[in-house]
Amino acid sequence: MSDERYLTFALGKGRLASKTLELLEQIGITCEEMKDKSSRKLIFVNEELKLRFFLAKGPDVPTYVEYGAADIGVVGRDTILEENRNVYEVLDLGFGKCRMCVCGPRKAEELLQHHERIRVASKYPNIAREYFYNKKHQTVDIIKLNGSVELGPLVQLSDVIVDIVETGGTLKENGLEVLEEICPLSARMIVNPVSMQMETERIKELIYKMREQLS
Repeated sequence: MSDERYLTFALGKGRLASKTLELLEQIGITCEEMKDKSSRKLIFVNEELKLRFFLAKGPDVPTYVEYGAADIGVVGRDTILEENRNVYEVLDLGFGKCRMCVCGPRKAEELLQHHERIRVASKYPNIAREYFYNKKHQTVDIIKLNGSVELGPLVQLSDVIVDIVETGGTLKENGLEVLEEICPLSARMIVNPVSMQMETERIKELIYKMREQLS
């Protein structure tokens, strides 16, 4: 293990990064540079602990980790599943809890039960494909949307949608409901496989401390 080498963290921008930094502070890891809201820096360093941090868009975090540009990443499990990168998922951080679900109007329930060919709108085409093709063995047409997927069934673009559900309020307001749950989601810590071999002790110690703090 080399004490000279920096460990680099890629954090998903927004609430995820804030929560992660809070958790790191609780185990004695701080990065004062990141607290300066006016800073235009892209990479923040803790020289004493030999740690570097940078913020990235959620879907990019697994890419940085897979290619070794970051040793460690923190991102939602939905992104990990959708991006399907070669990374180790090592810790459930427990925040950002929600569910990935198949949603739609009540009448669409029948189409799901009878395994009819239907149209599915989603920001997560890979998760939708994996669920319908490999778990339900149902042939579907998947339409990728980037905006409000709830619109899909309302304008007859799709029969159902696959999306993240937190409270279900938006669904209810638009006459939609959860028809099937695909999987629970939360923020996860991921590690580059080579980094895990090269920096086993440092990374395992970090995971251990974070797990202790979360329990």
